[in-house]
Amino acid sequence: MRVRFAPSPTGSLHVGSALTAVANRRFADERDGVLLLRIDDTDPSRTEPGAEERIVGDLEWLGVAWEEGPVRQSEHGPSYAAAAARLLESGAAERAADGAVRFREERRPTLVRADGTATYHLASAVDDAELEVTHVIRGKDHLPNAALHAALARALGVEPPEYVHHGLLVGADGSKLSKRSGAVSLADLRKAGIPPEAVRAYLEELGLPRGDVRYDETRLRRLAVEALAVLPDAELARRAGVDAALGPALRGARDLLEARDLAELVTRRPYPQPSRSPETLVAFREAREQAGELDEASAHELVAALRAGDADLQALRLALTGEARGPELWALLLALPLDEALARADAALPA
Repeated sequence: MRVRFAPSPTGSLHVGSALTAVANRRFADERDGVLLLRIDDTDPSRTEPGAEERIVGDLEWLGVAWEEGPVRQSEHGPSYAAAAARLLESGAAERAADGAVRFREERRPTLVRADGTATYHLASAVDDAELEVTHVIRGKDHLPNAALHAALARALGVEPPEYVHHGLLVGADGSKLSKRSGAVSLADLRKAGIPPEAVRAYLEELGLPRGDVRYDETRLRRLAVEALAVLPDAELARRAGVDAALGPALRGARDLLEARDLAELVTRRPYPQPSRSPETLVAFREAREQAGELDEASAHELVAALRAGDADLQALRLALTGEARGPELWALLLALPLDEALARADAALPA
């Protein structure tokens, strides 16, 4: 069993295309099959420089592997020319006055342009045959092409693959996804700090939808929270691009952008403001010096001891970060070196 994912190199993968990629990968995995990556680049006017590399990077980021490829249609010109010649010889196709080759069927679609390059229809039918693709899994926007591609395959003397068309990801109003729908490419999602595990889980949930599905960014962001919550502290920090010691302080982040903001909150020394509870800061200095080097357990114990002594923990947080909200206080204390924590507390003491 062989399937193929065949994007056009027009930029970063659209989330709807990513749905097709994930569906093909799962279809192959469930049947001990092979996934082939094919780049449909027969139209130079639609090919963006570097797009293939971005597509490969997107798939790797999403965790979608393939066994064969990338196979580029632009390198298969001789195969398409030979197929067109066979179709002309058999009478299944005809040559137009401008030199183009058209299939002799009701729509008379063009198979070879006047400049000699193959169109999507001929290239797809020939490649599916030569690469021995058994199942073509793609969005239902390709449904009108299925009969034509099957007819081309038979005209070339091969049995066509089985075609499976799934519903599309659409906007909230049922229309085509656009920027107004939010992040709609994998590049957009990466920039928004959504972890790949969340995107993959969302697409896996959708499976092979029979009908169109409205893109649910709320569900995707909920999955992002869940994905970040199970990452080890060091890995969470690495993904956020910050020091590993800050990992505990990033807990509760809803995406990697927010994780970076939390890291900045911890590492940026606040502008000193006189504290409303200097006695809390004095008690903190004493307790923090006695605690010495902290681990997670001792950081929790330190916060519990301050709370038991009626310390104003909100005032302590303000002194340490300048903000009323942020990481758990124990995680903040764990992330701040002793000297830095004491310096921030001292700076908030009235002169």
